[in-house]
Amino acid sequence: MVHVNKLRRTIGRLEVKCKNAEAGCLVTCPLAHRRGHQDSCPFELMACPNEGCTARVPRGALAEHSQRCQRGAQQRCPLGCGAALGPVERARHNWYSERRDAWTQRQERSRTLVLGLLRRMRKVHRTANLIRRQLAQLGDFLEDDDALLVGAPQGETEATPEGSIGAEVWGAQDQGTL
Repeated sequence: MVHVNKLRRTIGRLEVKCKNAEAGCLVTCPLAHRRGHQDSCPFELMACPNEGCTARVPRGALAEHSQRCQRGAQQRCPLGCGAALGPVERARHNWYSERRDAWTQRQERSRTLVLGLLRRMRKVHRTANLIRRQLAQLGDFLEDDDALLVGAPQGETEATPEGSIGAEVWGAQDQGTL
């Protein structure tokens, strides 16, 4: 047992190169400390933490990759507009410009709606005026009809209403007898 422990310590003290030496790591360390170095080696390939991204990048470039990754986690706009933005979109996001464009679009929609409502109101106004004129004419007609009914004998009013062909004949007969 003692020999095994001595052998283990001797092997643990052996200097070895990092497994990422081909990628550019120049570190050599005792074999016993190799695992600790691998956990922090900037050349160790790491999977991108963004869901859906299959890229494997060196640990030292992982932060930069995460910022530019197309599959980067969506984050809310830090300026408060509420937009969900990926890393690339965050870099070129202009909240003020987007709000101005959205306001302009809303204003155009409102203008279109108001103009449509004005056209409809003018049409309703014209129709109401037409109905008002027709009601006035009907009222005048009914007043004239009442005046004729008051002055005519009872039998004639029921036989021929005004505006019919019989009324013209009766009117002609009345004028002839006068």
